[in-house]
Amino acid sequence: MGREDQIEEREVLDSIFPDEITDISETSYKVSITLETPPHDPEESEPPVIYLEVSYPDEYPDVAPELNISAPPNAPRYPRLDVYEDRDQLLQSLQEPIEENMGMAMVFTLVSALKESAEDLMVERANAVQVEREQVAAKLEAEENAKFQGTPVNRETFLTWMAGFQKEIKDEELRLKEEKEAEDKKKKATKEEKKLTGRQLWERGLASKGDYDDEDGVDAIPVDKLKIAA
Repeated sequence: MGREDQIEEREVLDSIFPDEITDISETSYKVSITLETPPHDPEESEPPVIYLEVSYPDEYPDVAPELNISAPPNAPRYPRLDVYEDRDQLLQSLQEPIEENMGMAMVFTLVSALKESAEDLMVERANAVQVEREQVAAKLEAEENAKFQGTPVNRETFLTWMAGFQKEIKDEELRLKEEKEAEDKKKKATKEEKKLTGRQLWERGLASKGDYDDEDGVDAIPVDKLKIAA
């Protein structure tokens, strides 16, 4: 175990990652990993790329390799993954496969595990955003639907509505009755104003002889027929 195993593993990795692996030194290199974005993620962007940097200790693979995770220089920021903020979490996700593969060539397994962990993290965050958007949309839809829904009908709400409806009818009947009484009173007053007694007609010169009665219903006597007693 030792350098021979390291050289052998590196040759295998060169055949698996012919365009993705880059030497840093004789015992260290980095593997470029292109991540798949969540299919339902509304944030459209280029698939992010991360690097797994590997350094072999002399005792590797009997001890764990030294690992680091980085991003390409000037790489655009992907909204669901930040290498610098997520590095510790991603490195922690590699501890289990390291322990399971101790004593064996493990870099290919670690590359696969890192890719899976990073993509799972992006899916988790994309799902959280989707759930939040769906909740907001559902709330807005419920508020919109509420505008077109009346009060649910049950015995209590029906009796309340019936009491209010009957009161409205009574109030309307009372209003119409009061209006009618006021109108009748007005008509009566107008009629009384227009109706004059026989005496009033005679005094005002509005009636001819024999056309009017006095206030007591007795025919009025024309003035030219009155005799003055001696």
